[in-house]
Amino acid sequence: MSGLGTPRGPQFHSPDWASAPEPGRTPFPAHAAASRGRRLPAAALAALAVIGLSAGAGGAAGYMAGRDDDGGAEPATAAPPPVGGVPSDLVGAAARVLPGVVSVQVRTASGGGSGSGFVFDDRGHIVTNNHVVTAGSGAARGSITVVGTDGRRLNAEVVGTDPSNDIAVLRVDDAAALDRLALAGSGATRVGEPVLAVGSPLGLSGTVTAGIVSALDRPVRLGGSSRQTAVQTDASINPGNSGGPLVNARGEVIGVNTAIATLEGGGSIGIGFAVPIERARQVADSLIARG
Repeated sequence: MSGLGTPRGPQFHSPDWASAPEPGRTPFPAHAAASRGRRLPAAALAALAVIGLSAGAGGAAGYMAGRDDDGGAEPATAAPPPVGGVPSDLVGAAARVLPGVVSVQVRTASGGGSGSGFVFDDRGHIVTNNHVVTAGSGAARGSITVVGTDGRRLNAEVVGTDPSNDIAVLRVDDAAALDRLALAGSGATRVGEPVLAVGSPLGLSGTVTAGIVSALDRPVRLGGSSRQTAVQTDASINPGNSGGPLVNARGEVIGVNTAIATLEGGGSIGIGFAVPIERARQVADSLIARG
């Protein structure tokens, strides 16, 4: 049985820049607790115990309508109120979120790469991943363009980066051209609740994938040598999703998508990680204040 591959951050090689790695990333950097190349026996793979990865389960309640035996229509049974006030309308959540999500395109002297981001405030600040906007050691930065779901392109500058949390903040001049996303409150995220991952996997801008929160406070390595806690989700996250938002059914950002676990040579296997919005907000506010 194939062992668990090296968990890594999703990266995307633009078709125009296919020969260059995503800025700030080696082809297969470790971004979780497993060491590179570790092979697991079948029992350990099933439990995913070596690197502390597990999946949760959950679902959404609906309603049913029936008919009497004589063909008369029964009144529709009212849907039970969502647990904790969480709605099940992910369609509405996607509609609210998409205008505030952008593709982040980076050009450097050695090539370029791309990822995703979202509008953080009304002053033109955009949150993404550090590894999306940095090149090589992180000392060199290229020109950055953000592209909205409506196709509008805006030049952006780097306000600041935090490699240990894999967070970066960009700024565009035309703040009115973008819609700020709502951020979830502290402690509001729960295991089993439905979520959407929004971004530009493989360059496909405005892509939405659905899943649940599989676990909270999952220790992973996001950028530096120390572990950070992350939100784990089974929503499909692939190369190019880096820096995009993980949102709940209310359309509130609960995390910043940043890493995935993969089998050898594979893509998403339903184990993705996001920087919790509480920490991402603190880091972004600090970078903006210093910038």
